[in-house]
Amino acid sequence: MPRWRALPDELDPQVREFASQLRRLVDRSGLSIAAVADRTGYSKTSWERYLNGRLLAPKRAIVALAEVTGTNPVHLTTMWELAERAWSRSEMRHDMTMEAIRISQARAALGEFGPTATKNGKNGSGGAGAGSRTVARPSGGGATGVAGPAGVAPTVPPQGQAPLADSLPYGSEREQGFRPGERAGEGVPYASGAGAYAEAGGYAGGGGGGPAGQPGTGGGSPDRQRRRRRLTMFLAGVVGALVVIAAAVYLTGAGKGDKSDDAKPEATPTSSAPELPAGVQCSGKDCTGKDPEAMGCGGEFARTTDSVLVGQAKIEVRYSQTCGAAWARITQAAPGDVVRIQQAGTTGVQKGTVNADLDAYTPMVAVTKASEAKACATLKSGRQGCTQ
Repeated sequence: MPRWRALPDELDPQVREFASQLRRLVDRSGLSIAAVADRTGYSKTSWERYLNGRLLAPKRAIVALAEVTGTNPVHLTTMWELAERAWSRSEMRHDMTMEAIRISQARAALGEFGPTATKNGKNGSGGAGAGSRTVARPSGGGATGVAGPAGVAPTVPPQGQAPLADSLPYGSEREQGFRPGERAGEGVPYASGAGAYAEAGGYAGGGGGGPAGQPGTGGGSPDRQRRRRRLTMFLAGVVGALVVIAAAVYLTGAGKGDKSDDAKPEATPTSSAPELPAGVQCSGKDCTGKDPEAMGCGGEFARTTDSVLVGQAKIEVRYSQTCGAAWARITQAAPGDVVRIQQAGTTGVQKGTVNADLDAYTPMVAVTKASEAKACATLKSGRQGCTQ
């Protein structure tokens, strides 16, 4: 089974060449990805992305890799700069493609409303006209008729009495600019006050609709009456809502008053979990038994606090103050060697076994300080050793 995955086909040639060069450096060094991650300060997950072409490594990571592998950093950073320009061009092309797709989708969405809006625009006035009636306005001052539906003869209102404004259909006097109570053809100008309506033969003194010259029984124009009715309904709704709220508050307060103060549970203060840096996924006891690299506790958040040589193998205590945990690491070992980590005063032990990578590390144990952790190793040859 090959060590490296195939690079993506859509990768830019310069980025592909740079990723291949990084792989060759790691192969020549004989280090595993976990060892590269520990020695460069970048996580194992990040290096897997860098070496598989899914993400361009930052410049500091490249310089750190050059120091670890003994490579001239000048040549490596030159290749990185070329790859970085190519990566930026690829991202720009991707952004332009996505922008073009969004514009096309927006145009298509707007196109769905275009024909409907045009149709409504053409038929808007026609629809109103189809259901409206027209009023003939003769030049003289004679009686005027209100045209009825098709096939029905127009009706002439009694002389001296104007049709009610509420009974006028759309397209009749109201839409032609006449005031309520003003009849078409009489040419009575609009004037404020009830007297003008009386002189026009309309609503004399109000909305009673009686004959001209006689006072009506209403208290104002129909529009004013409608406004008053709306205001009354609104105020009634507000009052009703206030009554309901007051009743709810009263009932809730009465229910609370029946309970004694002794029955109220005391609120216990809760300590909020500490905010962790980006990428770190556990802290303290939550880290026990978990992989430090997968939880983001390695790399720049970890340091070696103690170490010892057991034969050719090097055993280290790795401690992360951010995660509040420690783990053991063994390097330069042989397959089958076992490394352990244990917190002082406890029986819980985490173990790791060396494989073909010639190094291994254990899951984490929760500690409050680095001195609480102790790392031990048992080599395949039977030799054992621990840190202080």
